[in-house]
Amino acid sequence: MENLNYLAFAMPAFFLFLYLEYKLAQYRKKGHLFKYESSVSNISIGIAERLINLFVSASFYQVYYWVYNNYAIFDIPNNWVLWIVLILATDFVWYWYHRLGHEVNLFWAAHIVHHQSEEFNLTASARITTIQALIRTVFWCILPLIGFHPTMVITMLLVHGAYSFFTHTQVLKRVKWLEYVFITPSLHGVHHASDEKYLDKNYGDMFVFWDKIFGTFQEEEEQPTYGLTHPLKSYSFLWMHFHYYFEIYESYKRANTLKGKFNAVFGSPAVMDQDIRPELEKRFLQDRRFRLRELRFKNYLTFQIVISVALLSWFTFFYNTQTIVDKLFYLSFILITLVNCGALLEQRKWIYYLEYARLAILLAYLFYSEGYPELVLMTVYLLIVIENVFSLSKWYQKYVLQTK
Repeated sequence: MENLNYLAFAMPAFFLFLYLEYKLAQYRKKGHLFKYESSVSNISIGIAERLINLFVSASFYQVYYWVYNNYAIFDIPNNWVLWIVLILATDFVWYWYHRLGHEVNLFWAAHIVHHQSEEFNLTASARITTIQALIRTVFWCILPLIGFHPTMVITMLLVHGAYSFFTHTQVLKRVKWLEYVFITPSLHGVHHASDEKYLDKNYGDMFVFWDKIFGTFQEEEEQPTYGLTHPLKSYSFLWMHFHYYFEIYESYKRANTLKGKFNAVFGSPAVMDQDIRPELEKRFLQDRRFRLRELRFKNYLTFQIVISVALLSWFTFFYNTQTIVDKLFYLSFILITLVNCGALLEQRKWIYYLEYARLAILLAYLFYSEGYPELVLMTVYLLIVIENVFSLSKWYQKYVLQTK
């Protein structure tokens, strides 16, 4: 039992709360707060982050222990007063990590994914990338460096993360007196807004103290418009993750001075050339202006998300007992599935190549697991047979693609 990873229950818990939020939204006549395409996109990014973090999160925690054991300035005891100090310190560090994530291009490239959603509900809380988690870890190292024991730090980060999850919703009624102390869904919704008066406000995660002290506090007045000031024109899983790195690189190439090149990487996103993104979207065929009136493949897309969640939960639960082959299979199969989900929403004609890739990985894994590694190469032959018998590419053209 000690080899089981109970973080596997985080995904089912997420969907339970998401279901409750959706039903409450329907009860309050706010079903419009959910948009299928955007929700799928948000959940896909969350699945990828949870999956990749399985391979790296342990190293994050090891870093805390390394810093604490070798460089801790103080030896802070474990008592209730210092737990209160720790939660305040955690939120203070978060404030500056979060603020720099909006003010420095390199950090914004990781954090922008969280702000791409034009809907504000619990699915938006899932839009976190492993790169963002890595950057956060560097900031969190300040806590064990001060002298807080890593066990205390890790426990507080779990509490901190759980609290922020529930601030991504519009179905909870506003309680204004809470806003004198805590970041509420209303205040965090302001942070996710693209309206000019709301930009770069409310960086705190639990408490409003830091925003009021450093002049970044803003309460909700008019209904916010959520998302980026310049929304993406794509549901591509890969483009959502990496487009801003391309924008930084393009800005770096265009700069003629050392200062300009420095600012391209470490300058403010507010002064980034706004012509770069539209040009890159056209160059990489991401300028997709069509909107599908009806997703006739919705059930198939939903099935893929369900399969990904089920596989991720199973993989997480038994992660510590998996072989390297098992881990590579789950990693590649789930990631290809998530890319496929974005390609479906984008109506990319190369979707069926991803299906062949998934079939190849699945067949190779089954042959290997059943003790027939010599048959792994047979997967290519089987795929040729499958195409000849079932004409998968024609099936996709006929039933999945809705545009020519």
